[in-house]
Amino acid sequence: MKEKNISEEPIRHHSYDGIQEFDKNLPRWWLMTLYGTVVFAVAYWIYYQQTGIGLTQGEELELALATIEDAKAEALASADEVTDESLWAMSLNTVIVEAGKQVYTTTCAACHGPNLEGGIGVSLADAEWVHGGNPLDIRKTVYDGSLAKGMPAWGPVLGDERVDEVVAYVLSHHSAVN
Repeated sequence: MKEKNISEEPIRHHSYDGIQEFDKNLPRWWLMTLYGTVVFAVAYWIYYQQTGIGLTQGEELELALATIEDAKAEALASADEVTDESLWAMSLNTVIVEAGKQVYTTTCAACHGPNLEGGIGVSLADAEWVHGGNPLDIRKTVYDGSLAKGMPAWGPVLGDERVDEVVAYVLSHHSAVN
């Protein structure tokens, strides 16, 4: 194999500040990348802009949101009904209890105290319940409130899941009676 002599390569005819450049072709990999990018851009433009086959970002978003809404509706339809047993089981789940503690601290602790000891509201740590001590009774009281006793309805504010978490947190301080 014969080595190329640098002086044999063509030099451009112009010079800038006395500097002359070699007249070399671009590397083949660089040209292939450029040509591939151009071909991809033209194909992309035809697919999305001219033919209308591809979905726009807005259409993709609407499709994804519709899929999420369908999944939520299906989950709600297949969700188990809340029972005393399910609320007791939730009270043993540390993740649910911790979430319930956070909701309790922000919404309930002002009246019932940070340790469920009572204050403006009744104590939730003892075994005496004004509106029934079954988990579903406690849930109903939290959800619907008791205007006669000054307890607001938290169901519309918190929603089912957070109400269940708060009830699980309160039940975690009691033992299940079977």
